Amino acid sequence: MSSEVAGEVLEVRKYPDPVLKKISETVTVFDEGLEKLVKDLFASMRVHDGVGLAAPQVGVLKKVAVVEYEGKSYVLINPRIVDQKGLQEGEEGCLSFPGIYANVMRPEWVRIETHDLDGSIKTIEGQGYTARAFLHEMDHLSGKLFIDYLSNLKRNAIKKKVSKHTGGHF
Repeated sequence: MSSEVAGEVLEVRKYPDPVLKKISETVTVFDEGLEKLVKDLFASMRVHDGVGLAAPQVGVLKKVAVVEYEGKSYVLINPRIVDQKGLQEGEEGCLSFPGIYANVMRPEWVRIETHDLDGSIKTIEGQGYTARAFLHEMDHLSGKLFIDYLSNLKRNAIKKKVSKHTGGHF
């Protein structure tokens, strides 16, 4: 997919929206609706200057995510990790947590099996920041957030900070 792909800009759900903690459904229909969702995810991610975006972040509970880094675009449909190696610690942010960043430990390299838009299965690999982005977006598909990797102290500090911005609504 090229960076010129047009799509509708969707609202990105912000924490503590309950949809962010729900488990997504496996994609079984590979049609124009799925293609539109992928285009909309790319458009929404780009407008918000993100590196990745998962369908649950726009309120769609399907196992679909997109990642774009260093000029390469990736579509992850029903992704699953088939191999991983090493460890890296690095800063992560999330479009559902605007302005909040924290260091998270992740594998240094991953191999992922995923579907294409036509339903065929392919294998992709990511290293360093790309691996981090794949895993961050895949976590969203399982209802897991990057703050879930943090200590209780750090997680509670972030929740408190978010609560101030949302008027205490959790």
